[in-house]
Amino acid sequence: MEKHPFTVHVPQAVLDDLKDRLARTRWPDEVGGAGWDYGTNLHYLKTLVDYWQHDFDWRTQEEKLNQFAHFRADIDGFGIHFIHERGRGPNPLPLLLTHGWPGSFFEMLKLIPLLTDPEGHGGDPADAFDVIVPSLPGFGFSDRPTVRGVATAQTAELWARLMRDVLDYSRFAAAGGDIGSGVTQRLALAHPGLLVGIHLTYLGANVPLPEQPDLSEAEQRYLHAVQQWSLEEGAYSRLHATKPQTLAYGLNDSPVGLAAWITEKFRTWSDCDGEVERCFSKDELLTNIMLYWVPETIASSVRMYYENAHTLSRLQPGQRITVPAGVALFPKEISVPPREWAERLLFVQRWTEMPRGGHFSAMEEPELLAEELQAFFRPLRAVSAQQTN
Repeated sequence: MEKHPFTVHVPQAVLDDLKDRLARTRWPDEVGGAGWDYGTNLHYLKTLVDYWQHDFDWRTQEEKLNQFAHFRADIDGFGIHFIHERGRGPNPLPLLLTHGWPGSFFEMLKLIPLLTDPEGHGGDPADAFDVIVPSLPGFGFSDRPTVRGVATAQTAELWARLMRDVLDYSRFAAAGGDIGSGVTQRLALAHPGLLVGIHLTYLGANVPLPEQPDLSEAEQRYLHAVQQWSLEEGAYSRLHATKPQTLAYGLNDSPVGLAAWITEKFRTWSDCDGEVERCFSKDELLTNIMLYWVPETIASSVRMYYENAHTLSRLQPGQRITVPAGVALFPKEISVPPREWAERLLFVQRWTEMPRGGHFSAMEEPELLAEELQAFFRPLRAVSAQQTN
């Protein structure tokens, strides 16, 4: 299998159609003084859409995207888009980074230069990585699945093929958050021999428990917090997991609807104190949204929740990942588990409570995340070299 260079280029007709749709938006009303209590704030969204229509320059963003080395590869008939940036150092360690929803490969772009060229950013060239950032199936410029069952476990198999058969890496590191965390964990379960180690910024509550779990007080508080969050904030996930197609008609047809659905999550899940642009510029928000609008992947992206809910095999009590694992806990992440919870599944070698940041850590705090990844994988490089030899 071979990789082929890929250039991001959106036909002008698609951009013209977008502007026309933005201009013809039929806006809803809003309760006075609602803020963001009912969902995406009307005033903010109108401001963002006005910028999108009149000031946002996609061609400039497209040029920035194309500064990275993009490729596509066909793996058993399924097309995967990915970035593959070579490291500048004596022996770069391959690092597979997997994004989640409602993010995209764009999440990782601030992080990539810090990892591939640490010396150029005041670090040690021995910490350099070859960085591979694929677009999940049904996201960005990867193919949209046309059959049932393409979930995190199946994605992990695609990633194993990508790294081993397309890029010829016999051993590599992997990291991710959100859906990317699930894919990374499944990869470690299925192919431990390929992995030097894994690093996660999100765990969730999907840890196998014995029939009568002896939970610590911290674990009990954590599960209660997860349940409370699900009641207050988790409706989107249940909708994705049960009726994604019904939702997709509106979001695929209305760019404003799509922007509202995604922007609200960037505000709620980030360390922005309610001001989304403290963490993300309008250009950043809209570029990420465009990576759903242009390839029409909102339907296929949310469908992965359905596939995970209906096809994902559950882990068995006592089943553990044996690959060394690092966990970075950003304080405004959706959920922040205690260490003993993570150790029910993971072989935890590094546990770091980060000083700031939220769910989109690679965008919010790329320097902190880069330092954390370098620190975790630093001692594993020597072990990997010995095992390879």
